[in-house]
Amino acid sequence: MKLINRPTYTNRIIPFINKQVIKVLNGQRRVGKSYVMLQLMENIRTIDSNANIVYINMEEDDFSHIKTHEDLTTYLKDKFPTDKNNYFFIDEVQEVKEFERTLRGLLAKNTCDIYCTGSNAHMLSGELATQLSGRYIVFQIHSLSFLEFLEFHQLENKSESLILYLKYGGMPFLSNIGLQENLPYEYLRSVYATIILKDVVARENIRNISFLENLVAHLADNMGSLFSANNISKYLKSKRVEISTQLTINYLRALSNTFFIHKVQRSEVGGLKIFEIGEKYYFEDLGLRNAITGFNQLADIHKLMENAVYLHLRQQNFNVFVGKLGDNEIDFVSEKNGNKMYIQVCLTIQSENTATREFGNLLKIEDNYPKYVITLNDVIMGQNKEGIMQKNLLEFLSEQIDY
Repeated sequence: MKLINRPTYTNRIIPFINKQVIKVLNGQRRVGKSYVMLQLMENIRTIDSNANIVYINMEEDDFSHIKTHEDLTTYLKDKFPTDKNNYFFIDEVQEVKEFERTLRGLLAKNTCDIYCTGSNAHMLSGELATQLSGRYIVFQIHSLSFLEFLEFHQLENKSESLILYLKYGGMPFLSNIGLQENLPYEYLRSVYATIILKDVVARENIRNISFLENLVAHLADNMGSLFSANNISKYLKSKRVEISTQLTINYLRALSNTFFIHKVQRSEVGGLKIFEIGEKYYFEDLGLRNAITGFNQLADIHKLMENAVYLHLRQQNFNVFVGKLGDNEIDFVSEKNGNKMYIQVCLTIQSENTATREFGNLLKIEDNYPKYVITLNDVIMGQNKEGIMQKNLLEFLSEQIDY
């Protein structure tokens, strides 16, 4: 099996090999967590050819008998000889009931170096955090970045490839299917069904599946718009559909727990205030979003651009907020290592009114952190206006941001 290395993630994790903390790789189903794990195993074998590596994939039938922590503990008995360096890898660990009890025992006895993947954020706020507080470190794995997309599909870095990325997204397995016609969407719709039925409905005990699907469609259609659960409930009530605000909030949380969507809160620019209402939602993968609502390049291009910029920032480990500056909005305020960056996204700034609005909002920010206006295909790239850089989306997504 050919593994395409994803150093964005492996380089973050490798320094923690043989450190007595559990390495948790989380993220949406099918974004490639297992392959990052396999790359880590290869790295370990390279530095220690005698290493004893135990690997369990909870999605394979071979391990279907492991349902509880007792089953897991029994299976692992005698798997770790004392005369070798032992490593334990387990995929989709949340499928094992009370898995944290087994991991806690292994960690306490210093039996092995532990790595696990999970597709639900709840395991970090609930089970794992309670039982293993301070003894694990989390690495979020995302769908392919634009540069990874080019490598996986062996494409040139040009505008046509960017449109393919905005259309089909970055699910790694698409490199085995190809990007011809509607073949990718057949696969993506099956992934969507699995996420909804297995990771959301079954795990979160969702009852109103029809409303859940309608909510996802609404999010897909209004990607990047300010969102209010209360307004959704009022809108549905006007259509004679009685859905409480709390139910809407619960379903949004359930979708976010699977990393299928990302909630982006508003933050006061230059202040500490985080606003509890009026958040935005973006999708972990553009192809999944398009598989739900269809790809309409003319109508949706700005939404897709904005989502792509958000993903690029998250893939490079930035914390991202929507900025509020008085009555004005900054598309993204990103933070990492004590530094900030401000970004506005628009289709084009060729009209004077658009240029005034997009640059003007950024000019009102009274600090010296980098500020960017990202456009789709304006001819002039790298334009500087009073310290604000204009960049083409292709250029921006092709860069590693060094902070």
